[in-house]
Amino acid sequence: MANFESTKIIELGSCAFRQPQAKSHCRFLHGYRLTAKFWFSCNKLDENNWVVDFGGLKGLKDKLQQHFDHTTIVSKHDPFLDDFNDLNRKGVIDLRIDDGVGIEMFAKKCFDIASIYVSAMTDGRCDVEKVEVWEHESNSATYTNKQIQSMIIKEENKNVFEPVAPEVTPTIIKPEPEPKTKEGLSKNPDGSVPAPVGNKVSGGLGGNTFAGTSWDTKSGDSMR
Repeated sequence: MANFESTKIIELGSCAFRQPQAKSHCRFLHGYRLTAKFWFSCNKLDENNWVVDFGGLKGLKDKLQQHFDHTTIVSKHDPFLDDFNDLNRKGVIDLRIDDGVGIEMFAKKCFDIASIYVSAMTDGRCDVEKVEVWEHESNSATYTNKQIQSMIIKEENKNVFEPVAPEVTPTIIKPEPEPKTKEGLSKNPDGSVPAPVGNKVSGGLGGNTFAGTSWDTKSGDSMR
């Protein structure tokens, strides 16, 4: 985003043109005394702390007036373009043929001319930010450098539209307990129940089956 701006108003001169597609009286050849205002911008000032040297813009004024002052400008799509060329050859008009006519297109034309001039004049340090053209005190139109406008909007909104990541609480997944039988024993992978182990295991043939009973032969009492 540019840090510095300055402006300059330049008289373009008296110009005749027409709108060939208009249904109103604007389809007739008519003229206005045109005026343009230029916005210049830069990030770094020159050695005089200027955006541009206004005295150095005299050459820009000359180029603009060569195009607009006491000229007739018609669209390259005008159906009577051959007639205008004929009048130009006869010296009746000083013809200029543009992509389009009207103060909107004239603002763009001024922007294009000024951008080349100012870039060369400042070694690329300065840009043309915007141009406004008046056909009289009530009507004007502007053309804006879209790249600079986009940078300005981005700078103004960078803290407004930055997404904030929501806080995420980690989910702890506990392993599923192994399935139990009614006796509380774990099952084998094939679903079978393993043989019981521990104190409940019988001693087999070598053990004392009747331990703790009146039939216990190891207790020292004979069986009755």
